[in-house]
Amino acid sequence: IGVGLVGFGLFFILFGMLLYFDSVLLAFGNILFLSGLVFIIGFRRTFNFFFQRPKLKGTSFFLGGIIVVLMRWPLLGMLLEAYGFFTLFRSFFPVAFGFLGSLANIPVLSKV
Repeated sequence: IGVGLVGFGLFFILFGMLLYFDSVLLAFGNILFLSGLVFIIGFRRTFNFFFQRPKLKGTSFFLGGIIVVLMRWPLLGMLLEAYGFFTLFRSFFPVAFGFLGSLANIPVLSKV
């Protein structure tokens, strides 16, 4: 259920951005994304992740961006969310890029 909610959330966010920052689609995507995250890792772990001392700046920008989108200022809200997202997950990006780089070692994918 959680992966589906996150997937639909990302779909609605992308679709809202493609439709010139439609605030209803963006707000719906944000709500689905956060609820999917709670379903995947649990409420307590989600709370602990977002409210760690070093991540409070990123959390405030991310959640503040969601509130701004809900107040129907989608462009400013998405800019705040993007900054908060990169601040929150900047320690994860090297791991993700390392994983993507290791995909070239898979025999079938290396030929592609």
